[in-house]
This record gives sequence, structure tokens and C-alpha cells, in this order.
Amino acid sequence: MQIVTNLMIPSITVNEVFNTITTAGKSIQVRINGREATIEQIKDLLPETVKRVEWIDNPGLRYDGATAVLNFIVANPTLGGSLMVNAQQALNTTFGNYNLGLKLNNGRSQWGVSSNYKMCNRIDSYREYQETFTHPNGQSITRTETPIGGYLNDNWGNLQLDYSYIKPDTTVLYVALRGFKSWSNGSTFDGQMTSSDNSSDILLHDLNKSNGFKPRITAYLEQHFAHNQLIAIDANASFYNGRTWRDYTERDTESLNYINNVSTSIKDKNQAYGITADYIKRWRNSKLTTGVSYTANRNRSTYENLDNEIFHQRQDKLYLYAEYFQRLKKVTFTAGMGTQYTSFKFKETGQGNDSWNIRPQATITYRPSDSSQFSLNFTSWQSAPTLSETNIAPQQLDGFQWQIGNPNLKTSSSYMLTLRYNFSFPKVYGQFGVRAFTSPNAITPYLYWQNDRLITSYENSNGLQNITFWLSPQIEVIPKWVTISGTIEYCAERTRGTGYNLYNHNWRGDVTAMVQHWGFTLIAQYDKVKKSLWGETLSWGETLSLLSLSYNWKQWEFSAVVICPFNKYDHGSRSLNKYNSNNMHIRTDMTPMPLVQVRYNLQWGRQKRGVNKLVNSNANVDTSTAGGR
Repeated sequence: MQIVTNLMIPSITVNEVFNTITTAGKSIQVRINGREATIEQIKDLLPETVKRVEWIDNPGLRYDGATAVLNFIVANPTLGGSLMVNAQQALNTTFGNYNLGLKLNNGRSQWGVSSNYKMCNRIDSYREYQETFTHPNGQSITRTETPIGGYLNDNWGNLQLDYSYIKPDTTVLYVALRGFKSWSNGSTFDGQMTSSDNSSDILLHDLNKSNGFKPRITAYLEQHFAHNQLIAIDANASFYNGRTWRDYTERDTESLNYINNVSTSIKDKNQAYGITADYIKRWRNSKLTTGVSYTANRNRSTYENLDNEIFHQRQDKLYLYAEYFQRLKKVTFTAGMGTQYTSFKFKETGQGNDSWNIRPQATITYRPSDSSQFSLNFTSWQSAPTLSETNIAPQQLDGFQWQIGNPNLKTSSSYMLTLRYNFSFPKVYGQFGVRAFTSPNAITPYLYWQNDRLITSYENSNGLQNITFWLSPQIEVIPKWVTISGTIEYCAERTRGTGYNLYNHNWRGDVTAMVQHWGFTLIAQYDKVKKSLWGETLSWGETLSLLSLSYNWKQWEFSAVVICPFNKYDHGSRSLNKYNSNNMHIRTDMTPMPLVQVRYNLQWGRQKRGVNKLVNSNANVDTSTAGGR
């Protein structure tokens, strides 16, 4: 993570505490030798084994819609191994991250084992909530929730075993088995609710939790042939056995009698399978890539609160694509065309949908000099409806609201055009960019009254459009000592659907100041998140600040960190719907949060080139979600 920070790539923000790497507020896909990885796996890497880091801000069709990609090219010893241990613990609450990675090598083979555990147990938090329900006849009622208490949970761990065999320029084999376990993740909020109709106050209890186990197996084979040709095949399968549930109660403060008692419990036994195959032909200044991928999801959900009623859903995706790359002196050009078939069906009702969609993509870059570069990129992708958005099983949310999926949804398409200008001057370098995005049939919530019930369902809306401008400069205040970097961004967006036409204008930004000398690194960071409009909901993530001081000594790193020293923790949402307008803030009193971190890296043995995985199949297993406020 320190390597990424020191790369000084314009627009990149690194947060070691929350394990995030973003560009202009958007998540970056990380890879190790070409294969998709997690931030925890990146932290397992030894800095000495990282030969180079590839920054891809215009990913091609084979990256399947990624915003940007960081690819760590890593060498592994021919004989020997490596060990990484990392421990991070908060001092005033039960929050911590723990990582362990071990690799053993012999000739062309490498065996690895890694484990990660995150503890976020009963973090004190509370919710501020106000909502107004309006009937079609104009009659309305406003309810205000005053927080009494609550807590957040996010406890999970994983274990991975992997093996790789590398015969350079001939054969590459990689196999991995990974298990992911989550324990009772979710939130609990208690509050007292007052109503505008002068009725008695209500004691509210709202619990949302989930747990489950996700095993996953991955196999990759790459075979080279004469005349710079190769075939790469990646296959994986994942499974999920878990449960999500919600308990929501309202009680009269005087009699303590229950006014509403809502319970939803869903058990999932879901499967996902995927395979991707690419043919690649290289010439001196050009490259041709053709590929095919297939993904299958098989979902089985048991609604325990509906007399154990069972729903089966199947999803199939077939993706065909071809892409050509050409370099001509100061200009590079990439053009590709893909087509995707998507199908999803419910076994019990026979309802569902299928469609074919075209996915064009093109990128052109021009570098007039070593200090500047222009890049124009057009990309497109499709998003299939989720399991929760299509499942027709009714879920009660509270005394007014219910949620019912729409099995007739269609796969939505998205298109994005991005223009970037990278500049480099003495002590100042960075990026200016503008991005235009549209999703003409985006899947969004749709609310309507049915007698005295307010139903939340989903529709293919009339579209979402936005345009974003950003500037990401980096300044070497004192070369090799003091650096300041950041991003300032402006976004204007519009959403349209049944009964609404909404606009949103928003500023966001982040700034990082870093001082390095004598093995010490001092970082001060502030990130103001964007308020994003999707459908009729304006939502924002965690606005965070961070102050850290670390010291590197031989194979050791020692750090002291404070989370939110400059701001109060807050994330939430606001609904702009004409039938249900609400405003929600989730906060915690546990900030500022001090942490300590100790990391140890050790390696032995000589170096050789590692696995550079060229294709990745995507078999992400689906999970149900118990609806909530």
C-alpha cells in the first residue's frame, strides 16, 4: 500500500485503514500478475518482490467494465519463500484487521497460504431518521425517529490455498481454493418515534443481520504457441450457504404493546460457475484479442417467514468479444466490439427475461511530448437485475411499507465517454478529465400505493445521465520530503422514471499531505464523498479523515493512526419520492478512533517471474437481502 501511495499516480487515493484504493472517488480493480485480487492479498505482497506496477485507466473489454486497474507484476523465488504478518487494532473499540501470508517455492512451483480476519464488533452507532408518507389523495403523516442506541457489526475472515507452475513463455498454471466466512454482519438501531398525527410515541427496534460461508475455486491455464500466439483459459466456481434476516418492531411507549412486528428470514443455497477463454496474437506494434465467456448462477432461496416457501432463480450470461490494438508513433488506438446475452428465469412461475446487447469500446491516446498525454475512451457494459430486484416474494418493511421484486425487468445498458489530459511539469503533475455517462434504462426502485400499503418494486427507468469534471494535481513541495495531492470534482446528474424528473449538482474532493524522512512517513488525509443520485434516492458513503505516522525498520513497520481526527463520521441517504420522502444519517461516537499497526515482512531465495494471468472469468455468487428502511 505504501508503494501505491509513493507511485504518485494522479487521482489515486489510498486508505490503508479501510483497505481502499480509489480514483476520483471510484473503486479501482486490483490484480496480481493479471489475476483479480483483493486489497488483503495486495497487503500480503512483499515490496521486494514487486517488479513493476501497471496503471490502466482505460481498461479494455476483457476487464469487463472496470473503472481502472492496478496490476502488480510480482516475481517469486525459485527456491525459498516469503512471510508477511500484519496486525492492526483500535485502542478504544473492537475494531481490527489481521493478515498472514506464507509462500514456499521450489523450482517452477510455488505453494501459498494466506488468511485475513476483520473484527468490527458492536461498534456503538445511532441513526437519525425522519420520513413523510403522502397518500395519492394528499393526506400525509410525518414520523421522526430520535436515536436511543445501536451498533454496527462487520466480522469476517478468509483462508486461501494456492499453487502455481510457471515455465516462462511456454506454460502457466494457477489453482486456488478460497473460503470466506462472515459472522452476523449488520446493524441494530433503537429509537423513539413521534408522529405528526399526535398519536402516542413509539419505541422502535430495527435489526438487520446476515451470515454465511462462500467457498470458491479458481483454475487458470495459459499456453504459448509459435508466432507470438497464446490461448488463456480461466474457470472458477463459487458457492454460498447463508442467511439474512430482519426484525423490526414498533411498541406503544405507554402500554408497551406491539403495534407492528415484522420478521423476514431468508436462507440461500446459491451457486455460480464461470469460464473465459481468450486467443491473443501479437505483432511488433499491434495485438488482436478474441474471447468468449459464460457465467451461470443457480439460486435457491427459502423464505422461512413465508412457511418455508422456496424460490429458484437461474441466470445465464454469454459474452463474445474481439479487440484490436495498434501503436503508431505518438498515437495508440484500441477498438473492440462485444455482444452479451443475458437470461434469468424463476422456476416456480416461469417469469423472467432474456436479451442480446451490443458492447462497443474504443480508446485513442496521443502523447505530443513526455510532459503531456491526451486520452479519449468510450466504453459500454450491461447490468443484469439482482436476485432481490426480481424476486416476487413479498417482504414487509414496517407498518406502511412492503417490497416486491419485478421478474419482468430487463438487463440495463450503460455508456461512458471519458476525456483525460495528463500533464507533468517540474514539481507539479496531475490529470484533468471530463466524463459523460448515460444509462437509458437503468434499474431503479419504483413506489406505488396499494390500498394502505406503500409498495417498493423496481422498474427499467427512463434513464440516468451525468457529466463530471475533475482535476487531480500533485505537488512536490520539497522533493522526496513533502508531497501534497488531491482531487476536486464537480458532477451534474439527472434521473427520470415513473412520476419523477430529478436533478443533482454535487462537489466532492480529497486531499493527502505526505511527509517522508529518516524512515518516517506522516500522512494527513481528508475525503469528502460524493452525494450520488440513483432513481429517487440521494446517498452518500463515509466521509473520512485520517492521520497516520509510520516508521520502517528493516523488515518491520510500526504505525500509529487516528481515524476521523478532523470530522464526524456520517453516511446515509435521502429519498425524494413523492409518496415517501425521508432523510437518514448513521453516526458513531467512537471517533476519533486511535489504532496501532505492526507489520513484518520476510523473504528468502532468488527471484523469478511470477504468474501473469491474462484472462479472468467472473462467477460471483448471488445473495438475498432482507429489505429495510
